[in-house]
Amino acid sequence: MTATESGATGVPVLPEDLRRRLGEFEEQGFTVVRGLFGPAETERLCAEFAALHAAGPVPGHFEPRPDPAGGPADPLRAYPRVMHPHEISTLARDVLVDARLRPVLEALLGEEVLAAQSMFYFKPPGARGQALHQDNFYLRVEPGTCVAAWLACEAIDRDNGGLEVVPGTHRMDLFCPEEADVRESFAREYVPPPPGLRAVPVDMAAGDVLFFNGSLVHGSGPNRTADRFRRSFIGHYVGRSARRIGAHYRTMSLSGERVRLPESEGAGPCGTEFAPHGPH
Repeated sequence: MTATESGATGVPVLPEDLRRRLGEFEEQGFTVVRGLFGPAETERLCAEFAALHAAGPVPGHFEPRPDPAGGPADPLRAYPRVMHPHEISTLARDVLVDARLRPVLEALLGEEVLAAQSMFYFKPPGARGQALHQDNFYLRVEPGTCVAAWLACEAIDRDNGGLEVVPGTHRMDLFCPEEADVRESFAREYVPPPPGLRAVPVDMAAGDVLFFNGSLVHGSGPNRTADRFRRSFIGHYVGRSARRIGAHYRTMSLSGERVRLPESEGAGPCGTEFAPHGPH
């Protein structure tokens, strides 16, 4: 076990561990680095977004809405995800470009890395999940794909809507999704596991980071608890060799330099697609 995996704060993943991570990633499409961030760091991140929620809307980034009169309650109206928080929060920006992420991302992508997106999820009790999907369906990186770094900000398991992944699908092309069950998923796209493959849960502790390939089919179920949130911070990254990306993504180097990529052309693998929601 490396110092990073034992929960030490600020210790990078060691070279021999990177080789193991790369092997897992190439075989399964994902790898988990345990304890990459310390408890004080995840608590501070949760406090940052609690303050954002208390302060009210930030147009274009965080836009909570009341439930419609006479309609069913939807916890995601009061606690929607925060889009591109690194553009409005110094702390979120620091996490997106954190030096501990860089060696893992560069090992997985095989080159210099660009940040393309950040998100924060509150996922309060009773919130719907997101049906199985592929991130590069949205990001449309050309050539290649993206890699996600999914930071658990608290204990995450099946009860409060933890992630599930379908190992092996990272080797496959993008699928044309079916329509999801809107009672279970806030997004409309659903990719059923291919024959012979199945979704497996990834339970995580606060500070763990799940890295996964942009073609890996993954998703999450509803938060079925009465009193537990499932807060998480997600960054999406692409290799420096990427030449195009979807319209809603703004790439920058990990040193903070804006790197403009042309917009991906066409309507994606299905000819037409559902209204964009962005990855999980």
